[in-house]
Amino acid sequence: MFLSIGKYQRFFNDFKTRFGGYFGLADCLQNTILLSFPSNLRYLIPLNLGPMSRFVFITGGVVSSLGKGIASASLAALLQARGLSVTMIKLDPYINVDPGTMSPFQHGEVYVTDDGAETDLDLGHYERFSGVHCSQSSNYTTGRIYESVIAKERRGDYLGATVQVIPHITDEIKNSVLNSTNGADIVLVEIGGTVGDIESLPYLEAIRQMGFELGHENVLYMHLTLIPYLPAAGEIKTKPTQHSVKELRSIGIQPDILLCRADRAIPIEERRKIALFTNVAEEAVIYAIDVDHIYKIPRELNEQGLDDIVVKRFSLDLPPADLSGWDRVVEALENPQNEVSIGFVGKYVDHTDAYKSLNESLVHAGIHTRTRVNIVKIDSDSIESDGIDALKGLDAILVPGGFGSRGIEGKIAAVNYARTNNVPYLGICLGMQVAVIEYARNVLGLSKAHSSEFNPKTPDPVIALVTEWVDRNGSVETRDENTDLGGSMRLGAQTCKLVPGTRTRRAYGAEEIHERHRHRYEFNNNYLQKLQDAGLVISGLSVDNELVEMVELSDHPWFIGCQFHPEFTSQPREGHPLFNSFISAALEYHKGRSK
Repeated sequence: MFLSIGKYQRFFNDFKTRFGGYFGLADCLQNTILLSFPSNLRYLIPLNLGPMSRFVFITGGVVSSLGKGIASASLAALLQARGLSVTMIKLDPYINVDPGTMSPFQHGEVYVTDDGAETDLDLGHYERFSGVHCSQSSNYTTGRIYESVIAKERRGDYLGATVQVIPHITDEIKNSVLNSTNGADIVLVEIGGTVGDIESLPYLEAIRQMGFELGHENVLYMHLTLIPYLPAAGEIKTKPTQHSVKELRSIGIQPDILLCRADRAIPIEERRKIALFTNVAEEAVIYAIDVDHIYKIPRELNEQGLDDIVVKRFSLDLPPADLSGWDRVVEALENPQNEVSIGFVGKYVDHTDAYKSLNESLVHAGIHTRTRVNIVKIDSDSIESDGIDALKGLDAILVPGGFGSRGIEGKIAAVNYARTNNVPYLGICLGMQVAVIEYARNVLGLSKAHSSEFNPKTPDPVIALVTEWVDRNGSVETRDENTDLGGSMRLGAQTCKLVPGTRTRRAYGAEEIHERHRHRYEFNNNYLQKLQDAGLVISGLSVDNELVEMVELSDHPWFIGCQFHPEFTSQPREGHPLFNSFISAALEYHKGRSK
């Protein structure tokens, strides 16, 4: 017989509190108990044995896209506002190892963390709401879980056992979660998909087991569901929620909190009905109505007592949540003093989530410049077919990142319009590359200049495949044309040195910055001197001075391109210096046009 994980941890922490100061008895006890487990089970014991983390598991029902990520992030913000440390984890049921090779049309944005993990876009919400940096250990997929289990089976870690979903896959899920707590007071774990999906069953079984093993006092289940309104009947309907909870309970999970998405407030009678049929306390049936700004959600949930329920459940004595920072964000959003229109020239503009972080970054800059930012979405294909008329009347132009040749000439035309008409321009990743291509063609005179990504036979590849670079830790990374696509790009936070006297240096107010990358192609240094002689300013370089990170134009009001993705480090309460400067430039241009 072995101690369960929860009993082991509670027993060890209690022992350490009582006797830890005597001759290292606690450490000896830990090692003794650890060695008492069979070798193939020792990995189940968390290595971080500080005060035990509490776990909040967030599931979703009825339909997908209800906003589990934002709900999870909002709860994290509330718990932080009460003085707790949090960490957040997303468990995704799809079989891809990570979303790095998935189409933006199917999956939306791929969010990149500091350590180079290509993750689900919900991690962007986690970081923006909580300010906690996510990592590779913040996002696990079915593909990654199975990859790890199969590798262990091949090594013989399971000692010849028949490898099965239960216990091996579920144990791997539990182990991944337990080893990703980072010592936080509260660990919020979002399970992707919808209750009832076959893909998510192993995750639901794993979190059910964790509730049993860690103890009811250390685990809370929050279920996000839908309360639809039927206009023909003039009524809201609770039956979908009842059935969703019934499905969850059939698996062995009794939700402690119901977060009910609705387009209107839920009457008290309906909340009582939901509570009665789902066995959830009436005060724990919380409605989450549609709002015009997602940054209102922490306050909305706080006013219904969501954080109080969690804090009381875990028997914590904490002060009320200080949401003054979020109140200032909302106040700035609702009371702008200025207004600008930004032309957003991209390939996936019809898909809401494809540029999620970038859209939010523009909103953040609006908050910090007291400006309502109207984002005018322009498909780069339409510029190729219909011309540049859609660009006229805008206060600034932004070209985001992307892959593939479709719409490239439309983006280059947008760069040309911004450069020749003195319209503020921000190019991000591919947006910087097309700016370099446009400049090489129309200023340097290399009419066939291009990127080898889009035209491998171009005589002037001013943008080419990056084959070697030094990462943030000083290690040399290498790639070539035959490298697998998945996880093979220049990824994660890299140090960029800013050139003194440049607009970029003034915008950041720093000598060095750390921004996140996600790309395979790079500025070709064979054309560096020629482009500089033609007037292109190199305003940012990699730490080894080998890679061009940022470019700008000195004879333009505001024209900057960056190879990295600054949108991944923008937050509503702090903003981001580059986007703040960009919106300020757009505002100046707007005022000049209005005279």
